[in-house]
Amino acid sequence: MPTPHVAPRFKVPQSVLVVIHTPALEVLLIERADAPGFWQSVTGSKDHLNEAFEATAVREVAEETGLDARAADHRLRDWGLENVYEIYPQWRHRYAPGVTHNTEHLFGLCVLRAAPVRLSPREHRDQVWLPWQAAMERCFSPSNAEAIGWLPRLGGRAPD
Repeated sequence: MPTPHVAPRFKVPQSVLVVIHTPALEVLLIERADAPGFWQSVTGSKDHLNEAFEATAVREVAEETGLDARAADHRLRDWGLENVYEIYPQWRHRYAPGVTHNTEHLFGLCVLRAAPVRLSPREHRDQVWLPWQAAMERCFSPSNAEAIGWLPRLGGRAPD
C-alpha cells in the first residue's frame, strides 16, 4: 500500500521580534546556531495564521530563552510597530514557494536584571547582555538594530 503524500509544512511569513531588556536598557542578544556571528533578539514565526502575535511572542521567548514573558516581574509590551522585509535567500526554503517577504511585529520584554537564560541549543549557541547602543551594533539584522534603537525613546513602552 503506498504511503500517502504529506505536504511539507512551511513557515508562516508573519513573525515577532521581541527585544528583551532591563530597565537600564541592557539588551539580551542570542547567537544563531545555524549562522555563527549572527546575533539577534528573540524572533519566531507564528505557528499558524490565526495565532495572535502576543501568543507567538510568549511562546518564542519561552522556547528560545526559558523566560516566562507573563511572569509577574516581567513586562511584555506590544510596540504596535511592524517591519516588512525580504527574507534572506539562505532561509527562503523554509517558506512556501514564491514567498519572499515577512511581516515582523515588534514587542519589548522588560526583565528586572540581566541574567543568563536557557538557550535552545538547536537554535542558538551563545548569549550576551549589552548596553542598547552596543547591542544595536552587534545585530546582523538592520530591522533588529532599529528596534533596539527605539528603546530609549519608548522606555520599553508602546509608542503613544
